[in-house]
Amino acid sequence: MADSKGPTLTAFVNGVALWAPRMPGWAIAGPVLRGAAIAQDQPAPRPTPSLLAPPERRRAPDTVAIALEVAARACESAGVEPKDLASVFACTQGDLAINDYMSATLASTPTLISPIRFHNSVHNAAAGYWTIGTGCLQPYTALTAYGDTFGEGLLEALVQAQAGERPTLLVAYDIEARGPLAAMQPSRGIVGAGLVVAPRPSSTTQACIRYRTVGGSERTPPLARNAELVAGNAMAACLPFFEAVATGENRMVRLGLSPALLLEVDFDFRTEHYGSSS
Repeated sequence: MADSKGPTLTAFVNGVALWAPRMPGWAIAGPVLRGAAIAQDQPAPRPTPSLLAPPERRRAPDTVAIALEVAARACESAGVEPKDLASVFACTQGDLAINDYMSATLASTPTLISPIRFHNSVHNAAAGYWTIGTGCLQPYTALTAYGDTFGEGLLEALVQAQAGERPTLLVAYDIEARGPLAAMQPSRGIVGAGLVVAPRPSSTTQACIRYRTVGGSERTPPLARNAELVAGNAMAACLPFFEAVATGENRMVRLGLSPALLLEVDFDFRTEHYGSSS
């Protein structure tokens, strides 16, 4: 049971994006998550980061491709200019595929290490590409919190939106683990999630949320039919939040922040909480 609740704050979800191989985009994922449609059988190819110039687009690794896709779609959903938003990039493991390549190359032929691969190996690579591609000069945060990365990323974005009194972008993503590192840090497939959260509603508001930190460890599980669509991915913990947005039903979701601390989110879809101010 949860205990020791913190203060309750209110925020608004003004933009939503979700991408998984069998749910490539919120227009597909939303109906699937609420049980109104079936996920596609064939997995979609990874998204193409269209905001990058062709040379960077070809070189962009999976982490950058998925992060930029959901970031752009969340901003589009919220009707905001990407360059105007502070952002939080949350990724559990970074790019383990590149790290596996670098480890193998350093062990065998270290003089052949690729400068481009090295450049893309850093944890904040996707955030860097985003600010360059959009011309954004607003601050960004890149974080990881192991299995609780989505919850910590969401809390960071909510706190920044509250403190800065402006919309904030959350980009959460993880990709396939490769090589020996996969035994220690397993992850399957590609999953990306994007949100624009704000202290005030707008004409694009999709949910009013009230959130607080609470002691406890009992996280809200996803529905079984949806869990299989992101099973094994390190960002699978984001699914209960997006299920709540998709169903449009007043409910409470608990997300992990640490082994003994949760982020408790109450969803309220009553239209009197929405407005047209930005």
